[in-house]
Amino acid sequence: MTAADRERYRNAKDVMEGLKTLQEAGRQVGVRARQMQRIVARVRQAGAGGVQHGLRGRPSNHRLAAEQREQIARLIGEQYEDYGPTLAQEKLAERHGIAVGVSTVRSVMIEHKLWQPGRRGRRHRAWRERRRCVGQMIQVDGSYHDWFEGRRGKAVLLAFIDDASSRVMYAVFVEAETTVALMQSAWAYVVRYGLPDSLYVDRDSIYAVNRQAAVEEQLRDAQPQTQFDRAMEELGVTMILARSPQAKGRVERLFKTLQDRLVKELRLRGLSTLTIANQYLEQDYLAAHNARFAVEPAQEQDTHRRVPAGVRLEEVFSMRETRVVLNDYTVRYRNRRYQIGKQQAVRVAPKHSVMVEERLDGSVHLRHRGVLLQASDITDRQRPKACVVRRRKLAHVPARIERWKPAPDHPWRHGWGAAAAAPREEASLATLTALPRANKEVKACHF
Repeated sequence: MTAADRERYRNAKDVMEGLKTLQEAGRQVGVRARQMQRIVARVRQAGAGGVQHGLRGRPSNHRLAAEQREQIARLIGEQYEDYGPTLAQEKLAERHGIAVGVSTVRSVMIEHKLWQPGRRGRRHRAWRERRRCVGQMIQVDGSYHDWFEGRRGKAVLLAFIDDASSRVMYAVFVEAETTVALMQSAWAYVVRYGLPDSLYVDRDSIYAVNRQAAVEEQLRDAQPQTQFDRAMEELGVTMILARSPQAKGRVERLFKTLQDRLVKELRLRGLSTLTIANQYLEQDYLAAHNARFAVEPAQEQDTHRRVPAGVRLEEVFSMRETRVVLNDYTVRYRNRRYQIGKQQAVRVAPKHSVMVEERLDGSVHLRHRGVLLQASDITDRQRPKACVVRRRKLAHVPARIERWKPAPDHPWRHGWGAAAAAPREEASLATLTALPRANKEVKACHF
């Protein structure tokens, strides 16, 4: 018996003993006097069991047959063992024609210990309203995961999801979340949809420089930028940095869903290469995912903008670094040398700083004062061999020269010790001049 059943039984006994009226007992248990009268009648007939509902413990009339429940459990155990109830119910209807509710599949999975429900902890998060139009905010992130379950190495899924509609605008598998891969994905997004108002990203080193500005940057009143941040600034796209994963929860929840659903779809189709997986994403999966999870934005307006006239995306999405022109009008970059031509649209001299622009196609261009320079790669040119001068071996020089030692009668071996040991006042010029002379005369010394 539950606590409510015990309360009903206690009030029913009070009515039977004349301690309470039907109205008073009904108010205690939350029923009217007419219903309380029925409860008292059942207690008189069946005792304490009369307060319980008659269908308690009995199977529902709408319950599936035992054979069908066993069939569902067998299919899930054989093909969808690691699926959740919702996804398993969709696959049963899609692939096997079994149209049952999610609650039914959940009960079958719990009964056969194929799924265990979990509890979520209570977390306090400040609610943020969605953007009202498509294109006002695009959340961007990458997820490093074993998407192919060992059929190939781990990969990164880069995803662009709209904040207003939860629609996955673009997604692509790449080997690693690098600046080049991010620029290629952003380029493809801009070509397809246009420029969004803002990008909501985390504080990874690709998106933000996690250090204070250097002295030179402070003097120029500039903040340190990454290559991707600089490209977005040139295109007029605002970068918004999240301070926690929960702040950009739209894309985080997307990856949680994809790591469950997309992994299993790739498994069912046996996909194991990035190229084929990207084709499947583009042609099939994203449309089905958006139809299932996307919502209608508050306003139908699309705020994506066209790329401004005169802006070349191949120049914007490039890696840029500063180099100094050497005295021979060459520039060194990544162990290669580039010769600056004589005829230029702007004046270039040694010690000038030029911008080296490495584009995504691998080509390298030099830029000075915003103007492209005429330069050529001279690294692979054939250089003349250095002249090697060999010294001839002289015949009169012995092969081995022993260390020279002075002879026993050499002046260095006589007199100097005694003269040095004698008191200074006793040493005289006559004593010094009396010593044998070696190579030249000893000049007179004055003390």
